[in-house]
Amino acid sequence: MSVRQIDRPQAAGPGRSMPERLAVWSARRRVLVLVLWLLLTLLTYASSYLVPAHEIADADFLSGESAVAERAVDDTEFDEGLWETVLVQTREGGLDRETGTSIGDELRDRYTALGGVLDVRGPEFSGDGRSMMLSVELDRGRGAERRDPVEVVQPMLDATAATQSAHPGLRIEQVGAGSIRKDFAVQDAEDLRRAELISLPITLVILLAAFGAFAAAGVPLLLGLTAVGAALGISGLVSWLVPISAFQMSLVLLIGLAVAVDYSLFFVRRQREELAAGHGVLDALRRTAATSGRAVVVSGIAVVVAVAGMFLTGSALFDSLAVGTIVVVVIAVLGSLTVIPAALALLGDRVASRRRWRSPGESRLWNAVLRPALRAPALTVVCGLALVGAMIAPIAGLRLEMPTDDHLPSSYTVVQTRIRLVEAFPGEGSSHTVVVQADPADSGAVREALATLMRRATASGEFSAVDEPRITTSVDGRTTRMYVPFPHRVDSPEAERNLHLLRTDLAQAALSVIPGATWAVGGATAFSGDVSRLVEQRLPVVIGFVLLLSLVVMLLAFRSIVLAAVTTVLNLLSVLASFGVLAFTFQNEWAEDLLGFESSGFVVAWVPVILFVVLIGLSMDYNVFILSRIREPLHRGEPLRDAIRHGITSSAGVVTSAAVVMVAVFAVFATLSTLEMKQLGVGLAVAILVDVTVVRALLLPGLLALLGRTPWREHRVLRRFPAAAHD
Repeated sequence: MSVRQIDRPQAAGPGRSMPERLAVWSARRRVLVLVLWLLLTLLTYASSYLVPAHEIADADFLSGESAVAERAVDDTEFDEGLWETVLVQTREGGLDRETGTSIGDELRDRYTALGGVLDVRGPEFSGDGRSMMLSVELDRGRGAERRDPVEVVQPMLDATAATQSAHPGLRIEQVGAGSIRKDFAVQDAEDLRRAELISLPITLVILLAAFGAFAAAGVPLLLGLTAVGAALGISGLVSWLVPISAFQMSLVLLIGLAVAVDYSLFFVRRQREELAAGHGVLDALRRTAATSGRAVVVSGIAVVVAVAGMFLTGSALFDSLAVGTIVVVVIAVLGSLTVIPAALALLGDRVASRRRWRSPGESRLWNAVLRPALRAPALTVVCGLALVGAMIAPIAGLRLEMPTDDHLPSSYTVVQTRIRLVEAFPGEGSSHTVVVQADPADSGAVREALATLMRRATASGEFSAVDEPRITTSVDGRTTRMYVPFPHRVDSPEAERNLHLLRTDLAQAALSVIPGATWAVGGATAFSGDVSRLVEQRLPVVIGFVLLLSLVVMLLAFRSIVLAAVTTVLNLLSVLASFGVLAFTFQNEWAEDLLGFESSGFVVAWVPVILFVVLIGLSMDYNVFILSRIREPLHRGEPLRDAIRHGITSSAGVVTSAAVVMVAVFAVFATLSTLEMKQLGVGLAVAILVDVTVVRALLLPGLLALLGRTPWREHRVLRRFPAAAHD
C-alpha cells in the first residue's frame, strides 16, 4: 500500500465517534499537527524557566498541631537568620584546643569576609577530645526579600570547602537546614537525570523488540517525551494556583512516560493489525481510533478520576501530586488521539514490521497459558486468589510514617556530617519545637515560662540537658519559639513518648499561666506522627471514592454491572498485593543490599495513597483494552471461551509490551537514592506484574469463564451511554 492513499480520505460520517473524527482530522493535517505539538511542548517547557514555579511552603506539608506550630513561625518574622553548624575533627588522634581555636579563628575570618553573616558562635569542644564546633548565623533577608536557604548557604559552603582544602589532615564540614536542602536538591537532580538516561534507552529497546521496526518504536517514545515535557511546563504555570512539591517532577516523569507509551502501544499495535488485514492507512486509522482510541479515552478518564481522589486528603502535597499526574495523563490522551494518528499517517505502511506479520490469535505462548484457566476455571481462580492472598498478607503489619532528615540516605555527604556531629555533640541532635503566641506585652513572661518548661523537661530525664535554652522571639514580640532537644532518633518510640509528655503535660503546665496564650509543639517527630495519622484517617475515604468512581467508569464503558464489579475487585487485589510487598520489603532488612537502602521499619505515609489512585487507573487500562477485545467476537456470535481466548491473546502483545515498559521504568526508580522513590518504584512495578500475570492469566479468564455470558448482557438503563469500543 502507498502512503499517498492517505491523501484521498473518505469523509468522516456524522455517526462516527470523537476519537475517529479527531484521528481523521489529524491524519489529513499530519504535518501541521506534529509541528503544532512540538511547538506546544517547547513553549510550555520553556515557560518553566521563564516563570518560576511556586513551591509548597514547609507548613503545607504538615497537618495537625505540627502544622499549627510551623504556620505560626512562617507567618511572623524572627530577628534570626539561617543557622549552620561547622564541625572540625581530626582524622586520627585528638584535637588540641590551640589547633581547634586557630582553625575556628580562620573559619570566622573567612565567613565574616563573605558578608551576610550575622553571628559566629564558638568554638565549642566535644568531650571526646577530637571535635570542635562553630555555629554560624546567616542573613536571609526580611519580608519580600527573604531568600531561599539554598541560595543563602552556598557562599558559606564554598568558604568551608576552601578551609578544608587548606587543612587536608582535618575533616572540616558543615550541616544545617540550608546545606541539607542543597545536598538534597543536588542528589534529587542527579537521580532524575539518571532515571532519564536509563529509562529512555530501556524503553526504546523494549519497543524495538515489540515492533521490530524503528519507526513504530519511535512513535510511543516521541509521545512519552513530549507529554512529560509539556506537563512539566504546564504544572509550573499551574503552581501559582496549586503549589508544586519536590516530588512532583519525579512523579510526572514516572507516570507520564509509562501512560504515554502505554496509550501509544494500544494505538500503534492496533494500527498494524488493521494494516496487516489489508485496510488502507486512513481506513486503518479510523478503525483503530474507533476501538483502541476509545479504550484510551476511557482509560485516561479512569486514571484522572482515580487520581482526583487525592484531593480528598486535604493535603497540599497530595494536591500537587494529583495536579501533575492529571496534567500529564490528559496530555498523553490528547496526544494519542492527535499526534499518534498524524505520525502514523506520515509513516504510512512503514510502521509495519519487516518481519512476517502473524495474527495475534496465533500466540502459542498465551494459548498455552490460558488453557488451564479455560479448562478448569474454578481451580484456576482458587490458585490465583491464594497466590495474591499470600502477597497481601504482610499488610497486617503495615506501618505508615513520614521520613525525616534521619532517613535521608547515608550516601548523602550532609547526612554523614550530621551523624558525626550528633555523635560528638549529642545536644545537636533531634529536638521538638515549642511555639507560643501571646500578647507582645507578655513576651517576657513567655520566655520565663519556656525556661521553666525546659528545666522541667530536663528534670524528667526524657530530654537532653542544655546549658541555656535556645529561645527566640519574633520582631513584633507576638511569637516565641524554643527547641527542646532529646537524645533519641526522631522516629523512635522514646521520641514519640516524650513528644506526648511535652504536649499533654509539661507544656500545658508551664504555659497555661500566660493569659490568652496559644501554643503548639512541632518538629520532626510531630511532623511524622501528625501526617501519618492524617493519611490513616483519609486513606479509607480516598479508597472508597476511587473505587466508587472507577466502578461508575467501567459501568459506562461496558454497560454491565457484573463486569464493572469484577474488574474493580481485580484492580483492588493488584493494589493490595503491592502494599503487602512494600511492607514485606521495606519494613524488613532482607532487601537492603539488593535495593541499596537502610530499613526504616515503615512505608512512607503518602506512597500508598499515590500507589492506590495511580494503580487503579492503570489497571483499568488493561481491563478496558482486554474486555473490549473480548467483546468484539462475542458480538459476532462466537463461543464465550473462544472470545476470551481471542481477546486475551490478541491483546497479549500490546499489553505485555506496555507492562514490560512500565515495569522497566518503575524498576529504574527503585534504584534511586531516596526512600520515597524506591518504595514508589517497587510498589508500581509489583502491582503491574501482578496485574498482567496473575490477574490476566488466571483470575480474569477464570472468572469470565465461570460467569458465562451473564456479565456481557448490557443493562437497559446504561445502553444510552456510549461504550468503550465497538465492532
